[in-house]
Amino acid sequence: MTITITAFERSPDGGKGLARDTRVRWALEEAGLPYEVRLVSMRAMKEAAHLALHPFGQIPTYEEGDLALFETGAIVLHIAERRSGLLPVDANARARAITWMFAALNTVEPPILELVTVKFVEGDKPWKDERMPLVHDRVRARLAQLAARLGNNDWLDGDFFSAGDLLMVSVLLRARPSGLLDEFSGLAAYVARGEARPAYQRAFAAQLAINAAPLPTGRE
Repeated sequence: MTITITAFERSPDGGKGLARDTRVRWALEEAGLPYEVRLVSMRAMKEAAHLALHPFGQIPTYEEGDLALFETGAIVLHIAERRSGLLPVDANARARAITWMFAALNTVEPPILELVTVKFVEGDKPWKDERMPLVHDRVRARLAQLAARLGNNDWLDGDFFSAGDLLMVSVLLRARPSGLLDEFSGLAAYVARGEARPAYQRAFAAQLAINAAPLPTGRE
């Protein structure tokens, strides 16, 4: 059965790999699973056909036969459970990898997303200049904890790259524009190792190609 995912017709980040469909593309590339992409405009994301797949009107979604999924964590976990390579065989190591998936999305990402909220959503508010340093401090605190746990390891649980690392690297990439990631050399190197993986390179190139191509006539 053909796997189809949805992605932005035009990503807000211009194809820099920060949109969440990149995470799903990366997982599919790591698993060696072929897939197709259905591009969705901002308007179409709020229409009934897409809302039937994603009740919150976001991307990505994942369709395969009569299965339809949303939320990148759930999608990546589903992919990882289908093919070897993204989750360890050992039961305890597997459980730890899944724990890191949850940690990336539930513990590390929320303060990082606040950076975007303050800069773009609240950019014209009078409290922006006071709020941003507080958000920076919260992100630094979380990154410091993560850096201490990673230590000198290549990956979060030692030598095995897992779905936990895939999601964590994807989350940390969102902190790079702020300059905060570069304050932690170990984490910056960890992210660079993730970006160097051939599967990530293919996923990044695929998303960039979509955003580099001209929109269909009448959609400019």
